[in-house]
Amino acid sequence: MENSSAERKQQLALDIADGNDPSDAAKNPDGRTKLQGLFKQLSLLDRYLYVWIFIVMAVSIIFGYYVKGVKKAFQVAEITSVSLPIAIGLWVMMYPVLCKVQYEMLGGVLRQAGSLKTISLSVVLNWIVGPALMTGLAWATLPDLPDFRTGVILVGIARCIAMVLIWNDLAKGDADYCAILVAINSILQIILFTPVALLYLKVVSRGKGFHVSSWTVAKSVLLFLGVPLVAGVLTRLILMNAFGRKWYESKFLRFIGPWALIGLLYTIFVMFSIQAHQIVDNIGHVVRVAVPLLLYFGILFFGSLGICRWLKVPYPLMVTQCFTAASNNFELAIAVAVGSFGIDSTQALAATIGPLIEVPVLLLFVYIVGFFQRKGPSV
Repeated sequence: MENSSAERKQQLALDIADGNDPSDAAKNPDGRTKLQGLFKQLSLLDRYLYVWIFIVMAVSIIFGYYVKGVKKAFQVAEITSVSLPIAIGLWVMMYPVLCKVQYEMLGGVLRQAGSLKTISLSVVLNWIVGPALMTGLAWATLPDLPDFRTGVILVGIARCIAMVLIWNDLAKGDADYCAILVAINSILQIILFTPVALLYLKVVSRGKGFHVSSWTVAKSVLLFLGVPLVAGVLTRLILMNAFGRKWYESKFLRFIGPWALIGLLYTIFVMFSIQAHQIVDNIGHVVRVAVPLLLYFGILFFGSLGICRWLKVPYPLMVTQCFTAASNNFELAIAVAVGSFGIDSTQALAATIGPLIEVPVLLLFVYIVGFFQRKGPSV
């Protein structure tokens, strides 16, 4: 049976891990031919994902700006201050990835040597380094824009529980460890988001007008992670018991695989269509807000990469650690900003700029780690 594009990409990663360096292709015509063949066998969606993302971003901003009533139409229904169409997109995006996680193996993964070190490093990067770094960068680059600064800080405090699954999957990280780290971040988010936000927004920044309850955060986690997680667990349990592992992995996962990237593109379209007027009318401030975000993603991602290489963390775990640290929960940041300051507030606009920068930057990081992986298994 012909392998799916995901299986072919995974085989390429395994070849690299075995020491078959694709960088030798320049010296080996057969190797170059093999790589070209693998690239051509990827689906059109996978092969040019970065092109589709930039096209969708541009089209959505133009569409939302010039077509009347788009914002109202997309916000006809909301869940915890987040547009229902965006929520649907997030669920579609996350469901296929969560169906791939081998939940039956998670206990063994946790018992592996070094798992405590990996989890501890993730907690430090996510809940100590990340919020402190974003707050420092926001103050350094936006000293005269307090409202935008508040929105940027909210993005740094909201740790990722959704899109990290996509970036990790694209970069061939460890799906099981990613599921564990996402689950831990989800629990810590319910416990820590409010006190950490109060610390950096009211104590450190001496801000006013910020109001958020732990229940607001809990609702966001339950809706945007809990719903697709339960669906993924039940799907895997029921279908594997009914049809067997071979059918589930070769047929069902192959069928739903493209849904994740389609859901990603759909979510980007809806989100940027809703905020098109805010983005275009405040383009100067948008550019300024992009500065701390770019610095944040770069410093945290490559800093995590350096730490993992120093600790000799294997490639799949290294990728998971880096993307978990550098990704943020934009839907929670937007929901909290809207709930505290209003949907048309500059704080909400700054929170919305977060994914505008995060999506293309982290996609670029996917290609960067893939390039270095092809340079050799030690990377």
